[in-house]
Amino acid sequence: MRTKKLFLMAVIAGFVLAPVMGLSSELKIGMKSEPSSMDPHYHNLTPNNNMANYTFDKLVKQDEKQNLKPGLAVSWKPVTDLTWEFKLRKNVTFHDGSPFTAEDVKFTLNRGQNVPNSPSSFKRYMAHIKKVEIVDPHTIRFSTEKPFPLMATYLSTFAIVSKKHGEGMATKDYNSGKAMIGTGPFKFVEWVPGDRIVYTRNDDYWGDKPEWEKVTVKPISSSPSRVAALLAGDVDIIDFVPTSDIETMEKNPEFSTEKSVSNRVIYLHIDTDRDVSPFVTDNNGQPMKKNPLKDLRIRQAISMAINRPAIVEKVMDGSAIAAGQLLPEGFFAISSNLKPMKYDPEGAKKLMKEAGWGDGFGLTIHGPNNRYVNDAKICQAVAQMLTRVGIKTKVDTMPKNVFFPRGSKLEFSFMLVGWGAGSGEPSSPLGSLLHTYDKEKGYGASNRGRFSNKELDAALEEALVTVDRKKHGDLLIKATEIGMGELGIIPLHFQVTIWAMKKELTYTARTDAYTFASEVFTVK
Repeated sequence: MRTKKLFLMAVIAGFVLAPVMGLSSELKIGMKSEPSSMDPHYHNLTPNNNMANYTFDKLVKQDEKQNLKPGLAVSWKPVTDLTWEFKLRKNVTFHDGSPFTAEDVKFTLNRGQNVPNSPSSFKRYMAHIKKVEIVDPHTIRFSTEKPFPLMATYLSTFAIVSKKHGEGMATKDYNSGKAMIGTGPFKFVEWVPGDRIVYTRNDDYWGDKPEWEKVTVKPISSSPSRVAALLAGDVDIIDFVPTSDIETMEKNPEFSTEKSVSNRVIYLHIDTDRDVSPFVTDNNGQPMKKNPLKDLRIRQAISMAINRPAIVEKVMDGSAIAAGQLLPEGFFAISSNLKPMKYDPEGAKKLMKEAGWGDGFGLTIHGPNNRYVNDAKICQAVAQMLTRVGIKTKVDTMPKNVFFPRGSKLEFSFMLVGWGAGSGEPSSPLGSLLHTYDKEKGYGASNRGRFSNKELDAALEEALVTVDRKKHGDLLIKATEIGMGELGIIPLHFQVTIWAMKKELTYTARTDAYTFASEVFTVK
């Protein structure tokens, strides 16, 4: 009898002590990059989009492989060649208890295209909709001038905000929390830039209720510090495990890791437009009246001078894949003809001579130093490789909050950037990075080199109105091959994203590199 009593006491004690001995109801996440804003429509940037998913929902969601699934919309279908109908989820409320309706969707589509001072707008994903018709509170129709097969795909890229709480609100009101009322799995509490972003669970969430009552996201841009925070128990999970620590973390029995090739290509953007480019000089560092970057042979020489396998192995410690196009194998509309440019420094010198630049010239590569995995180191490696073939290249890296606004103002000639295809297919980078800049139509929002090719534009625009999936894919491949052939951008590699977490946790790696607290679970 005494043994049975002790056993029952031990069981009861176990239930009482379990939360104390194991993980608490709070999840602490260490993230490499901090958002530039809480406004979900201000800047189409991965850290911003990641955080938006905590507070807000999308009409259409994406799974870990970026396949589409219902979100605030439960179904969708074309009702004519030019009109799509979306059935909205019923009984969904915003965090203040107000109902979600089609009016919020209509408001979002207007607001998202007109956010002042947006460095990279979501208009690219919205401008094709020319008419919004509210059939009833939970049925909405979108009409376009031409057939648009990617309607659901594009509607999976941006957050739906509240009309009630968004009307008259500016970006600063989202940053302060005043307008941060969404339908998402977590309620926004506070953002202390440089320190933390805090959320509490939305117990009235329409979907699966998150495991965590409280989530604290800590931006830790320093990779060693991020790992140290995990090892010390200051955070429970981190993203972007530094490449130099992957092997160590994989061997540590106290932690587990998950990895996935990402949709992010790291590339070089080049000023192919201006005759006089601000950071192109002669060999003495003096400005020139002629921009050699406009010559395809020079762009080819730059690409040939870059040893991608060396960057992958030595700079990225093997955790990257050399790139020759916009998305890696496994995604839709990938060209079988495009391979990473072969490293050929002698061929690069020959091309430079043919182009009349055999004596070389000066160049500065600009890049962020806290945005992408090993970004500053990649800039240094590229600069050394170009210098070896006669392009004397300086390096100037800076924090991302300085870099992107300057890049959007076209202050640079040659820059290291990354692009994650939020739509999970190539029309996203094609339309934003390589289509001729067109503010009204939303094209070229991140075309910071102002590359322009009418044939590419035509192929992409035709793809976007082609319903037949094979023809649609073939046109995207054609546009990609044109862009890569003309080297509107120079792809370097695809990132591989690695997460590390306490062994008690599990997380499914995502191709979009997002870290969703709602998808972090304790091991059962």
